[in-house]
Amino acid sequence: MSLDPKLLNVLACPKDKGTLEYDQERELLVNERLGIAYRIDDGIPVLLIDEAEPYISAK
Repeated sequence: MSLDPKLLNVLACPKDKGTLEYDQERELLVNERLGIAYRIDDGIPVLLIDEAEPYISAK
């Protein structure tokens, strides 16, 4: 499932208020600055700081 680009433009990390990148393969919204990611459940981003997971780039 893909997220609407308009939605991606307005979403921000709740922890540092910065931009998030979309990892479509893993269905995650990623904040590489902090090394965390937020999951997407059934097309709905779960942007809760307590639900953030550690993120290691696949690059």
